[in-house]
Amino acid sequence: MAVQALSEDKFTEETAQGVTLVDFWAEWCGPCRMVAPIVEELSGEMEAVKFAKVNVDENQGIAQSLGITAIPTLVLYRDGKPVDKVVGLLPKEQLKEFIEKHL
Repeated sequence: MAVQALSEDKFTEETAQGVTLVDFWAEWCGPCRMVAPIVEELSGEMEAVKFAKVNVDENQGIAQSLGITAIPTLVLYRDGKPVDKVVGLLPKEQLKEFIEKHL
């Protein structure tokens, strides 16, 4: 499954059901570019989880309303509510463990 790019108008709808990992990122952010392929790989391996990304430069309202002050920030949602988050770059195995503890 591919990582879906979310905008402000689709964010609530797309995170409302099930488990969703949202990657908050920006093009100019080096660590964000390093975490993107890891998130992409996990999206192909973890079918029980929806993977999405939000460009904070293009969707500042979401980032501000959620208190995203550093990127990359990965927020795990369950049925529309944030249950956990991690800030910064994690190796693939650590990110997978972070997600799995909420399944």
